[in-house]
Order: sequence, then structure tokens, then C-alpha cells
Amino acid sequence: MERIANKFSELRESAGLSIEEVAEITGYTTRTVRRWESEQSHPKPPIIDKLRQMAQEPVTPYRSRGGDQFTFIDLFAGIGGLRMGFESIGGKCVFTSEWNKFSRQTYVANFGSDHPIEGDITKIDEADIPEHDVLLAGFPCQPFSIAGVSKKNSLGRAHGFADETQGTLFFDVARIISFHKPKAFLLENVKNLKSHDKGRTYKIICETLEDLGYTFESRIIDAKGFVPQHRERIFIAGFRVDTGFDFNTLEIPASDSGPRLESILHPEDGTEEPEVPYTMTEGGLVNPKYTLSPKLWQYLKDYAAKHKAKGNGFGYGLFGPDGVARTLSARYYKDGSEVLIKQPENRPRRLTPRECARLMGFDHSGRPQFEIPVSDTQAYKQFGNAVVVPVVEAVAKHMHSHILQQEIALKGQLRLEI
Repeated sequence: MERIANKFSELRESAGLSIEEVAEITGYTTRTVRRWESEQSHPKPPIIDKLRQMAQEPVTPYRSRGGDQFTFIDLFAGIGGLRMGFESIGGKCVFTSEWNKFSRQTYVANFGSDHPIEGDITKIDEADIPEHDVLLAGFPCQPFSIAGVSKKNSLGRAHGFADETQGTLFFDVARIISFHKPKAFLLENVKNLKSHDKGRTYKIICETLEDLGYTFESRIIDAKGFVPQHRERIFIAGFRVDTGFDFNTLEIPASDSGPRLESILHPEDGTEEPEVPYTMTEGGLVNPKYTLSPKLWQYLKDYAAKHKAKGNGFGYGLFGPDGVARTLSARYYKDGSEVLIKQPENRPRRLTPRECARLMGFDHSGRPQFEIPVSDTQAYKQFGNAVVVPVVEAVAKHMHSHILQQEIALKGQLRLEI
């Protein structure tokens, strides 16, 4: 007689589901599902039948909840933060590009392989990218060189974005917009994009988007109204047809009433399911490996004291449960100095990767737990480079009606007033 528990484990893996996703689908707790997995108890036959059905369907993780209201592409995708925001309003991702192999590993673990994850966008012909309604890109910024158009004309050289942005990754965003003319786009970058290269970078980006025929607005948003982290990023939202989009009317939660670190830290009181290697099986205590060594802690204290004596503000950030963290960066794996967590009667510790996932909003209410299939070092880099998901969800919701109205506006069927 076939052993149901073994069949459960096989079918769960074939369906591309995590234990947490099975729990959400079936309504059982993760503790119960783990008991099925370890053969300590057996799931009911209807659950096996449901998993068998899902295993026979195309592999797309339960996490991916995109609809069919519009399509979008995910450029410089990282681990999918922008995608999560736009799937939340009914978008369907039809193309992804991300060059880092570890980020691709995390991306596939959470979104599946319903379409190939392309690598270096600079090597992808725009004609090979599917048609889409919205372009998403959290592109890195590099300096642009500005030369006089008249001089280029005299030399018979191209000008505009085809020349002024050549050699930068924004050029790849611009050439795809130019070719496909999506109804809308959302670009994300660090707050300092506006001042980068003495303002030349942002100036050319704006001129390029105007030349491509788009109306757009930008806004710098601090995530600390959504998550317990001071993290400012610039978002540039653009549309082919002006439907009255106003970024300033997006309501952002007040930062002074935002969540505190307690909401993302492991409680360490036995109320949280253990997650090895981040927490221990007994009591859910944080693994001691995240506590700073005596040598590293002394180095950070000495470093901070040296710069304080010089009148500089450099140094570690030490926070308790009621605090709001500094910006999590991709260098966090080195020493964790920007966000250290106080420990009673012990040296401070780093955040665990799971806490980083929560700090960036990848794990929050109503969403399956985010899979972290990579090493701690890679996980820290990925979350440090990511967007804060609840911020993107808020921006996506604010853009939603304007995205849907683009088709009507483009056909000229009516004049839109919002």
C-alpha cells in the first residue's frame, strides 16, 4: 500500500510548493504540514488529490499571484520586489532580466520558471522582448557624458538618447521603451540619482524620457512609514498618455507612527516556529553565529570612537526592539555595522536573513514566506540591493487606474478626467 506521507512529500516538491504555501492552501498550520513531511502524521486523501492536480499543471509557484489586467516586464529584477508590487494589482510578468546568478536562484525559487530568466540585458535585442504594457526597472546609475548636439551634427554623429546614454544601463531601458512603447513605466533608484554626476545623470534621463514622448513624475519615498527602516528611494512613474497622474497625492504613512524593529525580530520566546539555521530548534532562539565576535565588536567600537573624536558621524548603528533601523545596504554581510541588534548581557548581533526579508517587506501579512535558497552572504547582498515591497505596492496601486486607462486614452475614445 502506498505510503501517503511519502507521496505527500513527492507531490509537494513536484507542485513547486513550499511547506508554508501548502499550509496557506490547505488552511492547516505549518507545524501540521511539517508533520506530514516527516511522516509523523498523514494528510487527508483530498489534500493528496489537490497536490497531484497542481503537480500536473505548469510549474508556477503559488506565490506568483499575477492576474491578467495588464502585462509587465521586470528589468534588473534582483529578487523580484518590483514584480511583487505589480502582481499585487493584477499584473502578469512576461519577461525577466537579471545578470546575477544568485539573485536568479532566489527569483526562480519564489516565482518559478513560467518564462526564462534572461541574463545581461545589454546583450538582449529589444525585438526579442515580448510586448508589454508596463516596464519596470531598478537600474543602476552611471555617469553620462554631455556633448554639444551641434558638434555631433557636424561630425555626422547621432544625438539624443542613442548617443548621450550609450554605455550606460539606462540606455537599455530607453531603447526598450523606444521600441515597444509601453503604456507606462516605473523606474527606481537611490535618492541621490538627482544629484549624481552633478545633476547631469538625472537631467539626461528626464530629457530622454521626454524625447520618447512620455509624461512622468518622480517622488522620493522614505520606507519608514511602511517598515522599521529609514530608506529613501526615488521612483519615476511615466505614461504614454497624460491621464492626470499626480505622484504628490499618494498618501504615505507617517514615519513617526510606523512599525518598530520588534515587528520583524525573532521573538525568541518559543512562539515562533524554529527556522534552522536562523533560529535554534529549542525555543526559537537566534543562532549564536549572528552574535558579533569579541574581536569584531571591539574593532567597531574603536572605529566609532576614532571618528567621533574627529567630529565625524561614522560608526555602527545599535538598536533595540523599539528602534527604526538605518538603511540596510549590500555590504551588510561584511560586519553588519549599520544595523546591530542589542542583546541583554551579550554583544550585539546581526539581523538574520529572515529578519532582513521582513525588514524589506518581502515577508508580511497575507503573503507566503519568502524563500531564501542562498548563503547568508548572498542573502544580505540581495536584500540590501532590493526595494521595499510595501512601498512598491503603494506606488503600484496609485498607478493602477492610470495604467488601465491608457488603452482607452490611446484609442482616443474619450477624454479622461481624474
